[in-house]
Amino acid sequence: MATKQSTEPTLSTRGRTFTGTVVSDKMAKTVTVEWPRRKYVKKYQRYEKRRTRVKAHDELGAKKGDRVEIMETRPLSKTKHFIVTKVL
Repeated sequence: MATKQSTEPTLSTRGRTFTGTVVSDKMAKTVTVEWPRRKYVKKYQRYEKRRTRVKAHDELGAKKGDRVEIMETRPLSKTKHFIVTKVL
């Protein structure tokens, strides 16, 4: 089975890089990427599980369930500010 190779992004990238899981690929050239995080709740002195979901521009053809690396870029639309740089 062939794995997808990373290609140099055509858009200029800047800022932070994240690794997450594709949870939706229903839009054209756009995927929704999600990753878990822990937030400290001071009142209860415990952590709670939360998740971050962002939309990313996808030229590499990532499918639902794929682990991807995304990077920040200029705003591409109202909600899209990331691009997929690598399918892991």
